[in-house]
Amino acid sequence: MVSQQGEVMAELNAPVATWVLLRGLTRGVGHWGEFPALLERRLAQQQGAVRLILLDLPGNGALCQMHSPTRVGGMVDFCRAELSAQGVSGPVHVLAMSLGAMVAADWASRFPDDLSALVLINTSLRPFSAFYQRLRPANYLKLVGLLMARSPQAREEVVLHLTTRLVPDEARVIASWVDLQTRQPVSAINALRQLLAAMRYVAPRQLGPVPTLILGSRSDGLVNYRCSEQLSRAWRVPLTTHERAGHDLPLDDGPWVAQSVCEWLASQNRP
Repeated sequence: MVSQQGEVMAELNAPVATWVLLRGLTRGVGHWGEFPALLERRLAQQQGAVRLILLDLPGNGALCQMHSPTRVGGMVDFCRAELSAQGVSGPVHVLAMSLGAMVAADWASRFPDDLSALVLINTSLRPFSAFYQRLRPANYLKLVGLLMARSPQAREEVVLHLTTRLVPDEARVIASWVDLQTRQPVSAINALRQLLAAMRYVAPRQLGPVPTLILGSRSDGLVNYRCSEQLSRAWRVPLTTHERAGHDLPLDDGPWVAQSVCEWLASQNRP
């Protein structure tokens, strides 16, 4: 029979599952809202010791004064350097959405030994999807209006309506986003640099050995849901679908995302 002290020591020596979270175009870690805490609790129930690392891409969030790389590969290099600076070694899990998912895909392609698993949310990648699927044409004028909006409030209202479907308290979310933009403003130049990086990026035809899950929203008003379907088929990886959520799936239904991730992880461990 193992002593209580032995049980405590075993728990302390148990491996920690490290998860890295990456947001999308012009969004920082603050835009995750309550989702990281929710995900951490759910993962801890399944995996035991869990550590979440929320990374800003250069030009966003706390790094808003930096120049955004104009290539996705430069963002990958930054993330790897940042993890090294934090003393993170060994493979990590990555959960990423939109532009962040492009970063994760390039990371897995170039440095597969860095990663133990990928969860990609509502991303769209060349060469699998056409430009009019990767950004719905109905949004072109809305995005022009976004660039011309004079106030942070007006801009964030446009973003919210483009990216969400199920948010119960829109006013609270918009107020939070306006506060983030006021404290950590993303410049128009950095927004364009990130957009250029996304437009330039071409994903690998085959992803490689990293286990991957794709989460997609059928009601995504920004990116056509078929992009997730096409990516799933091309890479031969599973796709789990939310019927009602918008592009910002973790904001629309964070519990569903956490549950889907845990169910997929459990399936990976079955013989």
